[in-house]
Amino acid sequence: MPREIDEAWIDEAIERYRRLDVLRAEFDRAVTAHVVSVHSPDDSVEVLVTAAGDITDVRIRGNLHHRNATELAREVQAVVTNATEAARWAREKLHAEIFGAFRGLGER
Repeated sequence: MPREIDEAWIDEAIERYRRLDVLRAEFDRAVTAHVVSVHSPDDSVEVLVTAAGDITDVRIRGNLHHRNATELAREVQAVVTNATEAARWAREKLHAEIFGAFRGLGER
């Protein structure tokens, strides 16, 4: 018995695949371009991180003469940890914005 081929379903699947490919490219561009600023608990260190997780800049604020290396290292550690979380949050938010309306083949 020959199988019936649903040409409309195949055409729809191809179009959805193409749309998904466009959305993936848009998402990739967005995560590399979107930058989040994160500050240490004492606000002495600022880290700029992309949604992709790449740290693009580290800024030290204020005078360091009164700081010891251990205190500064603790602040840098805290802000880098927070930057990782901020990048994850930004990725999830961008993903929801870009792919939120995308439906699967079985969804109408």
